[in-house]
Amino acid sequence: MDIQGINDRAVGYQCATDAFKDRVILVTGAGAGIGRAVALALAAHGATVILLGRTQAKLEAVYDQIKAAGGAEPAMAPVNMEVARPEDYHELANLFDREFGRLDGVLHNASVLGDLTPLDRYGPDTWDSVMRVNVNSAFYLTQALLPLLRRSEDGRILFTSSSVGRRGRAFWGAYAASKAATENLAQTLADELENTSRIRTNTINPGATRTDMRALAYPGENPATLKTPADIVAPYLFLLGPDSADINGVSLDAQPK
Repeated sequence: MDIQGINDRAVGYQCATDAFKDRVILVTGAGAGIGRAVALALAAHGATVILLGRTQAKLEAVYDQIKAAGGAEPAMAPVNMEVARPEDYHELANLFDREFGRLDGVLHNASVLGDLTPLDRYGPDTWDSVMRVNVNSAFYLTQALLPLLRRSEDGRILFTSSSVGRRGRAFWGAYAASKAATENLAQTLADELENTSRIRTNTINPGATRTDMRALAYPGENPATLKTPADIVAPYLFLLGPDSADINGVSLDAQPK
């Protein structure tokens, strides 16, 4: 598989205006940053977007922006992934089943940074919190939603990863470990689902992007030197949409070097 060619195809993707018409896509972490930008772009291309995030007010702001732009009415799912239980995700799946009957895609984008500190000083509560949000919630939510995704003619699961998930880096602790787990979870799902469904599963590393998490990790960095979330939505649309039916089990870069 020509990964570089696929990556170039994704980054340069020109999404058709109605590419997501009649598609139902769930975006986690949809209240801000990359999740918000992708949700807005999906809606602009015809999708009905389910906005999942922790903060109701942020979800409402994205909802209002989609409606003001003439998009299909989105749905909101306020969820605190740090405390949500497996049964909570199954309740969500039942709600989506009653409302939509299927899902055509899920973007797992919600993440927390944790602490940037040596592993021998890493606090257990912070470690557990990062793993709950970044790994466990993605697993439980995916597991609950798989029956709905299997009903799609063209289902997609996309995980937001990180360069430190591919190669660990000093002081990145739980975040790096969680993103390595994300990469492996996606690979396992891709392998299991490839010949048993129409679902395609991939990961994407957004790279250095102007988000609150980036500012937290690099407080001395000038944000004006970074691409905005809206600048990098093309590969997300590619991997969530109809033109990536031949792509499964790959890990791409939204900003290739």
